[in-house]
Amino acid sequence: MEWSDEWLAADKLQHVLACFLIALAGAALAGRSSRSPLRRRPAALGCAASLAAGAAKEIADEAGFFGSSGASLRDAAADLVGATLAAVALAILRRLRRSRGEGKARDADHRGGISMV
Repeated sequence: MEWSDEWLAADKLQHVLACFLIALAGAALAGRSSRSPLRRRPAALGCAASLAAGAAKEIADEAGFFGSSGASLRDAAADLVGATLAAVALAILRRLRRSRGEGKARDADHRGGISMV
């Protein structure tokens, strides 16, 4: 286990970005799945995939697969930050989509149309 790495090192930014992007990609894939249980929770599944990838990387570091000095709790914390940022971004995007959908429904009601939203 590595304890001497810096909190604000370049590899921490890489961990944050990698987990953020993995979470977004996982959520996008889950949201387009033909299976409804996956479509219901895309953000949770994307974040879970992201954290699983981060944990797998730390396990591989500890086993010496990448020539590092071992697993790092600070790297794991950076992974968690990336997944959390993705969850927040996905929640904001979901809220924006809902508010746009409600606005369209109100417009349709004012024009005398029927809305299925």
